[in-house]
Amino acid sequence: MNLDKTQTDFIAQIKQKVRQAQYDALRTVNLQLINLYWEIGKSITEKQIESWGKAVVPTLSMELQKEFPGIGGFSVTNLWLMAQFYAEYHVVENLQPLVGEISWTKHIVILNKCKDNLQRQFYILATKKFGWTKNVLIHQIENQTYGDYKNSIEEAIFGWKH
Repeated sequence: MNLDKTQTDFIAQIKQKVRQAQYDALRTVNLQLINLYWEIGKSITEKQIESWGKAVVPTLSMELQKEFPGIGGFSVTNLWLMAQFYAEYHVVENLQPLVGEISWTKHIVILNKCKDNLQRQFYILATKKFGWTKNVLIHQIENQTYGDYKNSIEEAIFGWKH
């Protein structure tokens, strides 16, 4: 079937609307998942402060997996990552608003590979801006992309000149 330009343009517009709706739906799901992980991490951290001890996490993991079979993300390791995520990000004013900007797996990479908060902020913002995949993010961190821009970042944020 031969389509004229008006028809192909119309079809292209509909395809773009479908793609945008898919992207928006994924972004909403990601934001809800990150918010859930934030709240779980907060709850675990608060219970640790109440001296519940570390034993609560394996029990919580087992109970969540039993209650929600087939839903991943509730392993002991992942629950501890949620607690770390909350504990390390909630006290940093610049990081807290960025938690919903990238996926959980990318946050894990940044948590594990970056200890400096400005470095974390840089990689979160760059991942969002450039649409880096997890593997590209890892590559950028391993190539120390932040180090290449550190002086200009500090100058832009703090007015420091090197």
